[in-house]
Amino acid sequence: MYKIIKRDGNAKRAEFQTVHGTIQTPVFMNVATVAAIKGGVSTEDLEGIGTQVVLSNTYHLHLRPGDDLIYRMGGLHRFMSCNRPILTDSGGFQVFSLAKTRKIREEGVYFHSHIDGHKLFMGPEESMRIQSHLGSTIAMAFDECPSANAEHDYVKMSVDRTTRWLKRCQDEMKRLNSIEYTVNRSQLLFGINQGAIFDDIRIEHAKRISDMDLDGYAVGGLAVGESHEEMYHVLEEVVPYLPLEKPTYLMGVGTPANILEAVERGVDFFDCVYPSRNGRHGHLYTNRGHINIMNARYEMDDVPIEEGCQCPACRRYSKAYIRHLLKAGEMLGMRLCVLHNLYFYNHMMEEIRRAIEDGKFASYKRSKLDSMQEFDNNTSAEYRAIDKNWRKG
Repeated sequence: MYKIIKRDGNAKRAEFQTVHGTIQTPVFMNVATVAAIKGGVSTEDLEGIGTQVVLSNTYHLHLRPGDDLIYRMGGLHRFMSCNRPILTDSGGFQVFSLAKTRKIREEGVYFHSHIDGHKLFMGPEESMRIQSHLGSTIAMAFDECPSANAEHDYVKMSVDRTTRWLKRCQDEMKRLNSIEYTVNRSQLLFGINQGAIFDDIRIEHAKRISDMDLDGYAVGGLAVGESHEEMYHVLEEVVPYLPLEKPTYLMGVGTPANILEAVERGVDFFDCVYPSRNGRHGHLYTNRGHINIMNARYEMDDVPIEEGCQCPACRRYSKAYIRHLLKAGEMLGMRLCVLHNLYFYNHMMEEIRRAIEDGKFASYKRSKLDSMQEFDNNTSAEYRAIDKNWRKG
């Protein structure tokens, strides 16, 4: 059940009740691809930094350790000792990211494993069965994510097929949730809007999937090569055609600025690997801008990453010590940096929720963007390299 508590312009402050707990939105989902966040971060750590929802990857868990094993262990929540909501993506993004090793057909997609090259097949029914084995709180529909540079005719054909796949996902989930031995018989299904950067395809698809009365709706196929301005334009065109009374999820996005802009356009759910991946490289978020803790200027800096921050790193350790750990190749350095960045994101979402409740989101957004300008406009070669690697998936 999704309930809007307050609206401030198009920004929404809402609650989403699930079998694994109530999610306060807008929310950032911390990405635990293989049921763990890289950098030595535990489920207990996530709870301590205010994580509401964890996101895991269907394709990767299917390959290792295998969804059958997780099912026999009682589902993903028991397997990773998580008592909070978990969202699993569908494997559809791998249709995009593994483009050189896959073939798309009406029945589904033929892959080669990125681990050992063995042949794989995943279609709508297979994706739903894997996610049912995982027992996640929210399952994502299986789709194709067309390239932002794809031709109009191809994108139209792809989106039509994605719509047919969505109906198959819906039917299969209904069947699976009716089976007595299903791990989570209250599993929810989110559909995904696609259409690259073509307004006509995006809007028509939003209308079609809205009629299917799903539990939530995602906007996919962004942050895959288009500009930030194009992303924001797509949201402005598409979100008004998605059901207001259902949660809206912008997949794989993004920077703090991306999140603020998308909240302003009516988005509730976000996920991105930026905070954890950048953290492992010593690139840290603060309210004053971006810090590269590997810089020599921090060699004898005896204050925290950000004074006043209540994350585990800032409550106890100096920048000089954390820099030393990274330079020495100690895992603790990565762990502290990842925890700081995830705390920053989770705390920012708390601030966003309060700002909407107070009817002050516009002023909060302006203030936050001004304070973060150094990070979001960073054009250093090292940052561009990290951004390029992230976009490769």
